Amino acid sequence: MTQMTRAEAIAQLTQPDLPHALAAATINDIPVRVFVNAPQNLGQIYREAATDATFFVYEDERYTFAEMHTLAARLATQLQTRYGVQKGDRVAISMRNYPEWVAAFMATTAIGGIAVAMNAWWEADEIEQGLADCEAKVMLADEERLQRLAQIEQLKTEIIAVRPATVDHLGVAFDELLAQVPEAQMPEVEVLPEDPATIFYTSGSTGFPKGALASHRNIISALFSWELDGASMALMSGVTPPEPTVQPATLLAVPLFHATGSHAVFMMCFRLQRKMVSMYKWDPVNAAALIEAEQISSFVAPAAMTGDLVDAARRTGKSLATLATVGGGGAPRAPEQVRDIKQTFDSAMPNTGWGMTETNAIGTGITGQDYLDRPASSGRASAVCDLKVVDEQGNELPQGERGELLIRGVSVIQGYWRRPEANRETFTDGWLHTGDVAYFDEAGFVFIVDRIKDLIIRGGENIGCGEVEAALVEHPLVLEASVYAIPDERLGEEVGATVYSRDSLEEADLRAFLAERLAKFKIPRYLRISDESLPRIASGKILKRALRDEAISALEG
Repeated sequence: MTQMTRAEAIAQLTQPDLPHALAAATINDIPVRVFVNAPQNLGQIYREAATDATFFVYEDERYTFAEMHTLAARLATQLQTRYGVQKGDRVAISMRNYPEWVAAFMATTAIGGIAVAMNAWWEADEIEQGLADCEAKVMLADEERLQRLAQIEQLKTEIIAVRPATVDHLGVAFDELLAQVPEAQMPEVEVLPEDPATIFYTSGSTGFPKGALASHRNIISALFSWELDGASMALMSGVTPPEPTVQPATLLAVPLFHATGSHAVFMMCFRLQRKMVSMYKWDPVNAAALIEAEQISSFVAPAAMTGDLVDAARRTGKSLATLATVGGGGAPRAPEQVRDIKQTFDSAMPNTGWGMTETNAIGTGITGQDYLDRPASSGRASAVCDLKVVDEQGNELPQGERGELLIRGVSVIQGYWRRPEANRETFTDGWLHTGDVAYFDEAGFVFIVDRIKDLIIRGGENIGCGEVEAALVEHPLVLEASVYAIPDERLGEEVGATVYSRDSLEEADLRAFLAERLAKFKIPRYLRISDESLPRIASGKILKRALRDEAISALEG
């Protein structure tokens, strides 16, 4: 097989009679490219994949694709008959990466409901806000979340309790609910490509996270885009991949409430007939053992976790020879970590990409020698995405010049759930303003170099500075607060904050106050308390950059 350019590979793979055929289309007045032979909805993907191959492994529990589909069908039947869930109704999911999470997502989307993937780290106040925002008819929650739900005084959502620790709990137990329907077929509901399928909450620079509303077509297009990218890279390499001798397998170590975990890891398993091995929580030594025992062939996680795995592999001596790819996303890897992956694993090639919740996790991708040659790059645009870099006036900039990165394409969400003002701020003629500062090199590779939005990306988790600042100033002794990113070797960024108080404010008291209002990962790791008013620029805005520089200097000193 001879090597070819990327454009030639994409053209060959997207011809009209092939599975990944592309055609121009207009959806909601936006010009896009669509996969014309793709399934109409997610339910079709689940149904076509329902084989006897192993699908989901959690500790000593194993489910085939067919068994998981049956489990989802039983739950879907109860969602319809007992809870009255109809097309367009919201079903919230908040738990660890249990088999029930997968079954709930499949059941909800197959019958036309909207699966709301809630952040499992949220505290009671945040859960309450999320439920009020999406108006979920039903919520599936595990023991940790049940304890937080019990703190909500007027809970209006029906609860399905997943793996409760006691018989005295909110709602109906998942197992009891399904015992009432030992056999069931997936209910038949007409679900169209543009019907909404999911809400994933994503933090903005201010206020409570926004619900990103995605359609069935949005998600399926992302899945097909990854398939097309993989096939095109194989063509470009000039090497025909060998037929696998064992079932492909992936390690699920990132939360399913993120698009990376839900789409790139979980949803990609169906058409690939790939086994997914789930971890209760991240433990790099346990991950290395699972990779060896379950013959894991792919691992996708933020840079902090892949770095942990590289270190664990060296320390434990576990064989990670089955790994073929080590993917990333959410935050860039340090160049030395890119090289470490290549040097540490027998055959694994590093890859990464850039995407957002708003793009269903696709946008750019880079792998192999391209990535080793350009470790700071996020890759080139997906075949179904258009990218451009613009100045502050919206004028497109030439290669090499820095500006805001905009993206348009069939995987971009329909908009934010009931947030018209956010839609007006974020979308211009179908183009999504990413808030990232980037430039293109001469070969079309994207380099993301800064951020316009007031966000901290901690291990792939977006944290809105405004949300943390709002929680800080709720404290009666805090007069002013400024939150900023502190560089962190493992997580990329950590949360830092400077507050102004005239009174004797104890850091421990402030942290305890925040613990009742914010998820643990949002609470500042670095906290400075000043007895002087915070510095401001002429417009009256707090001089955040100066406070950040002072905090970094103090840490280094």
